[in-house]
Amino acid sequence: MLLLSSVLSPGHAEDGFPAWFKNISTDLFWSKGDIMLGGIFPINELGNSSSSQREQPDDVHCDRVLSYGVSQVLVMKFAVDEINSSPLVLPDTSLGFEIYDSCRQPSVIMQPAMLFLSEGKSQSIRVLCNYTGYSTRVAAVIGPSTSEMVSITGKLFSFFLMPQISYSATSDKFSDKKQFPSFLRTVPSDRRQAEAMVQLVLRFEWNWIAVVGSEDEYGKQGLRQFSLLASQQSICIAYEALIPVYTSSKATIKDILQRINQTDVGVVVLFALPSAAMDFFSMVISSKMQKVWVGSTAWALDKNLVSMEGIRTVGTVLAFADRNQKLELFENYTYAFLSRLEREQLNGTSNANSTKTVDFPLADPCPSCRGLTLQNISMATDARLQRTAFSVYTAVYSVAHALHKLLKCNQTRCLKKGSVLYSWQLLEVLKTISFDINGTQFKFNEEGNPSIGYTVLTWIWGKDQVEFQDIGSYVEKLELKKELIKWHQSTSNEVPKSTCSANCQTGQVRRVKGFHSCCFDCIDCNEGTFQNRTEDFQCTDCPVGQWSTPRSNQCIDPTFHYLEWNQNESLGLVLGAVVVLACHAAVGWLFLRHWGSPLVCASGGSLSALALLSLSGGCASLSLFLGQPGDVVCRLQQPLNAIFPTFALATVLAISLQVIYVTEFPGATPSRLESLRGLGSWLVVLAVCSVQAGLCGWFVEEGQPHSQYVARMKVNFVESFLRCEVEPMVGFGLMYGFNGLLALVSFMCTFMAQKPAKQYNLARDITFSTLAYCVVWVVFIPIYTGLQEKTKSLAQMAAILLSNLGLLAAYFFPKCHLLLTTPDLNTLDYFRTYLEGAPLKQEDSQENQGDQGGANGQGAQEK
Repeated sequence: MLLLSSVLSPGHAEDGFPAWFKNISTDLFWSKGDIMLGGIFPINELGNSSSSQREQPDDVHCDRVLSYGVSQVLVMKFAVDEINSSPLVLPDTSLGFEIYDSCRQPSVIMQPAMLFLSEGKSQSIRVLCNYTGYSTRVAAVIGPSTSEMVSITGKLFSFFLMPQISYSATSDKFSDKKQFPSFLRTVPSDRRQAEAMVQLVLRFEWNWIAVVGSEDEYGKQGLRQFSLLASQQSICIAYEALIPVYTSSKATIKDILQRINQTDVGVVVLFALPSAAMDFFSMVISSKMQKVWVGSTAWALDKNLVSMEGIRTVGTVLAFADRNQKLELFENYTYAFLSRLEREQLNGTSNANSTKTVDFPLADPCPSCRGLTLQNISMATDARLQRTAFSVYTAVYSVAHALHKLLKCNQTRCLKKGSVLYSWQLLEVLKTISFDINGTQFKFNEEGNPSIGYTVLTWIWGKDQVEFQDIGSYVEKLELKKELIKWHQSTSNEVPKSTCSANCQTGQVRRVKGFHSCCFDCIDCNEGTFQNRTEDFQCTDCPVGQWSTPRSNQCIDPTFHYLEWNQNESLGLVLGAVVVLACHAAVGWLFLRHWGSPLVCASGGSLSALALLSLSGGCASLSLFLGQPGDVVCRLQQPLNAIFPTFALATVLAISLQVIYVTEFPGATPSRLESLRGLGSWLVVLAVCSVQAGLCGWFVEEGQPHSQYVARMKVNFVESFLRCEVEPMVGFGLMYGFNGLLALVSFMCTFMAQKPAKQYNLARDITFSTLAYCVVWVVFIPIYTGLQEKTKSLAQMAAILLSNLGLLAAYFFPKCHLLLTTPDLNTLDYFRTYLEGAPLKQEDSQENQGDQGGANGQGAQEK
């Protein structure tokens, strides 16, 4: 009654199944057909005996059934039955199959491999010189499952160019078509899986990890591929090891875990077969180790592994699984198959003898499988199978679509049905086909690898069992939803750290400690260097024309500052210049009011006007120091500030020559004084200014344009004060030294000059004015050499202004004082000696003997 109700229950009613379900054969491992396929699956595993201990060739006992392998066999049977029921692929041609057990043992897998290569149904392989016309027992082989097994059968099948399509062998070495020309697969190679794992590790910024693999073809190749790609991405492998597969692994695993603890890594990548992974995690559980485990496709979904007692304590598992699609009809197909098998058992009509020895020459791979019932429906609902069944299904369909093309099939018939089919012909078509399967476009690339990627998943600890949560995918790049990950070893759900050293801060590079590039000290980059990339071990020098501050991650073009008009220092000097200019204007106005008077004539007359104008020009030329320097400004700056004082000093020199003429040569004819005061003075001024003009012209000619100076400047700063280059320094020294020489000569001419009695002391004004000028520039020289660029400009401006003011105050202010306070002294008699060259009286000479220039305030006595 219970069985009847379950068969007729909604959702499983056979009336709701496709019509072809009624013709399902209950023979799981053999089916007749026009074209036969071979299948190799891990249906059993080795018992207590070891294959290395056998004494006879057939002394291997594979007596423990693997339900997962049986489920995969059922997927292949489902795919073949579905193809045979559809007129779209092979309309009038049927597929058959023979499926055998690999037992995951080299000694076992050779039997079906040689059988598949036998000629026709003869169960024998002929030795020929040319196998082009050799027709094998099967057209193609689906399987085997592991890389270890493929490494045995791959070259054997490749010799006959027998298509071999594996549904789970992932070693990248099989991508080499020179060694394995007939190998194809419906799962990505380990190289892509290693690329995906490296991307996952990089996404969480882990660079200090351990890698463990199983000691077989799959584990060795996976470990090698991952380590190579990781090193290229600056990920350091702190430790790597292999888990023994064919010998006892307990001691080795214990040593591996000790080494992992010693390296203090937080992440372990495990490339291993399920059996090796189970041995490994049993030791992890007993040692109470918690890490982040990055798992490969081989063990990520293993049912036995996830059901281990204590597996919840190992930490966080991030794993990869082949991208798949759910086979919608497979669960119902399994239900229908088990129902029919169960009814045959109840009715006693089991077809135990239906597979004849001649058709199915090897031993039944699973005699106990004839006892399957509906209680075994979990075969179809197993989470691991649902994520891997699509690869078996696709392998069968790829052969069917290749046959469709090879046999020139249409919707009703295959035009070449019945013709002799050679496996090498099928292989050529398989390499080029592209077909749609359940909405997914599928094809093999030139290496025999499929155009699919991976699903990234994590283990979630449910109440009763472990659940697999999809968190991302990898096809060409990694797509990840980090928020779905539960970090089990962290109470705050923070991403665990796995680095040998903390990341350096901005502007620091790494100095490696030991043998691993991920273990380092952080070193600051000095100025003029920068951190180019975060993984750099050396600071990079800045390119020419750029500079950096200490601990920079880039170099920048220098920023130049210059004397702005609105700066406090500039405003102070400009205000001083305006005041001095106002004094120039006041003196000039006062002299104009008394133009032609004895005082103005004795002071030089028109020469004094020239001196005032040149001093005013000197003040105005201070503006050349303010604002942004340019080619024109820099060419004029020093020459103008040198030549303007030259005019004033030339005037003072001409007048000092008149003073020394009338005081030192009193017997000279007064008529010569007139010539000296007139044309002679102008010739002196012209000669002096001509020399200075020549010096200024040479300075300008020898100097380079400011733009070239900036372009050729050696940049060793980020910010700097920019002023006009003072080059050549010899020219600069000659220009200002010449002015100093003029002042010194004038000073020497008048310093010992005698003062006329009861007359104005013109020598005193010249002495003090030239002395002030010399003192300012003598003090300026040592100060200037020790200053920075900005203060050099300010110091020169101050010196120009002070020397200008010294000449004005010492030479012109005493005369202005006389004009304003005692205008009655502005008479010919008071200035007679300087105007007419009248000789000094004897008593005047005695009275003033020893007076050095009359510098003691004679104004009151004269008055």
